[in-house]
This record gives sequence, structure tokens and C-alpha cells, in this order.
Amino acid sequence: MKFITLLENTSCRADLGHVHGLSLYAETMDHKLLFDMGPNTAFANNAKVLGVDLAAMDTAVLSHGHYDHAGGLAAFLAQNPTAKVYLHKAALGSYYAVDPGQKPEFIGVPEAAKQYADRFVFAGDELVIDKTLRLFSDVKTADYRSHANDKLREKQGEDYPMDRFLHEQNLLITEGGKAVLLGGCAHRGIVNILRRAEELLGRAPDAVFAGFHLYNPGTGEPEPRELIEAVGRELAARKDTVYYTGHCTGHEAYAILKEQLGDRIQPMTGGAVYEI
Repeated sequence: MKFITLLENTSCRADLGHVHGLSLYAETMDHKLLFDMGPNTAFANNAKVLGVDLAAMDTAVLSHGHYDHAGGLAAFLAQNPTAKVYLHKAALGSYYAVDPGQKPEFIGVPEAAKQYADRFVFAGDELVIDKTLRLFSDVKTADYRSHANDKLREKQGEDYPMDRFLHEQNLLITEGGKAVLLGGCAHRGIVNILRRAEELLGRAPDAVFAGFHLYNPGTGEPEPRELIEAVGRELAARKDTVYYTGHCTGHEAYAILKEQLGDRIQPMTGGAVYEI
């Protein structure tokens, strides 16, 4: 399996754009798949530079209903006339960032994408797309909670309760005896998501591509070191799993995890190519 980071907060080449967001391309024997589309058209511009043909993709997955993953959705659908987009049935909800003393800011899926609703396939707790692709959102545990989630809300009437992230889904790709887990921001906790993936697979995945949401993008503040180290110990316990992370993980958290995991954790920087 081949994976390319089309867009991330950073890039490894000067001719590639970078912005707070995430977009991954996965190529298997059966699929050319897009996982998330970043906040705007930057992923599409990078895809062209990298020689990745968006029109040739047969499948797309949206990890959750936040703009930094869904902002480029309309641009993808405009360039690709056939691929279905798999998103959770709650992904089109009213999601906001709420800071004390400030007006709530809408951070959900842009309206422009909704004109392509006939291309959407809505998933629930689990959806088996085919023998190699499986979506799941039914994460059962809630350990190692990220404090950066506190400002993320769902509008209900005139209220803004905490987002429960029911709209967040993850993708398992299995092929040739290998299993890869793709996640967006891991708002529900990468450890909890891994546990559910292990239940579905019967073992730990060989590789994980995901943001770990261990810093606050608004303030730039990382999660407490003790929380990051606890997550690192859990990740290290999966001795055969390699982790590729970036986006909402944060530089400080990544450095701490690197101390714990060594070569088993690598940056998911824009333009990077990985083979599993």
C-alpha cells in the first residue's frame, strides 16, 4: 500500500502549500482513495504538483465534520465526477468553536459541499465498504481526554454543548496481510480508537496515520506532559505498530512521543510518501 500526505500543517517541499488541515491519498491494489480534503483547495493544488490525479480516485472518506478536513470537499467533487464520499450521518451538523467572550465560530462542513449531497454515503457506527475498507465510529472507551476539545461545540437550538464527536469516523484498510488505520484528528483519543480497531482486526494495526489532537490550535498550547507521556506508553505497547502523525498533534507533543517511540513514530508532513 502507498500513502501520500497531500496536505498538512507543514510540507517537505518548497513547491507545496501547507495550512492547518489534513488530506491523505491511499493507493491499494483495489482503490485510489482520498481521506480528507483539508480546509480549502490547497490539497488539490498539491495533488497536481505531486502527480496525483484526483479525477482517477474511486473513493473518498471524510473523517469528521470540521472545516480543516472538509473545506476542500466541494473542490474534490467538482474535479472528480464519479467517486462516492463516505461520511458519518452526523458530519453535516452545526459545529462551532467557542472561546470565552467571543462570538461562536462555525467550523463545520461548508455549504458549498452540500450541493453534491447525491454523492454522499452516510455511515453509522460501522460500515464495511468492501473486503479491504471498513469504517467505524463506535469507539467504546474515553481515556486520555484532550483538553483542547473543550472549545469544540455542537449548536443545539441556542445552546452550545460540548461536541461528543459522534461524527468522527476512522478507516481500516487491509491488504496483503497488512492493516492500516487512518484517522483525522482522533478527537475521541487515539488510544481509544486503537482499542476499537484492535477489536475489529483481532490485533493491532501495522501502521497508523492520524493527528492525535495533543495541542490547542487556537492557543498553540500542548496538552500536559503527563497526558502525552501516558498516551506514548500506550502507543509503545503496540510493539509492531508504526505511527505517522502531525496536524493537530503539535510539535511539543511529537517531540515527547519521539523520545518514547523512537523510529516507530514519523512525521506526516505534506508531500511525504510512505509504503506499507
